[in-house]
Amino acid sequence: MTPDRLSDTFFALADPTRRAILARLTLGEASVNELAKPFEMSGPGLSKHLKVLERAGLISRGREAQWRPSRLEAGPLKDAADWLEGYRRYWDASFDRLEEHLAEVQTKAAQDD
Repeated sequence: MTPDRLSDTFFALADPTRRAILARLTLGEASVNELAKPFEMSGPGLSKHLKVLERAGLISRGREAQWRPSRLEAGPLKDAADWLEGYRRYWDASFDRLEEHLAEVQTKAAQDD
C-alpha cells in the first residue's frame, strides 16, 4: 500500500458517518437509501461520503438495474491494520518495561520495610 493510499484510508476513517457506513456494510451490501436511514442527511449528502469511501478503496459500488449496491472492500483496512501493528508492538513493549519497573519498585519497597 502506498503512503497516499494509506492517507486516503485514514482520511475516510476520520469521519464517524463513514465509519458507521462501513460498520453497516459488514452485514452485507446496501443501497444508498438503506445506508442513509440511520442518518439525518439527504441522499446526495450520503453520496459524498460514499465517494470518499470508494476513492479510498473501502467500498465498491455495483449496478443491478436501478439498484446500486455498495459493498465493503476490506483490503485497505487490513493494510491500515498492518501499518498500525508496528505501533501496537511498540506500546506492548513499553507496557512490558513499565510492568517490570513497577515490579522492581514494589520489590525494593517491600525489602525496605
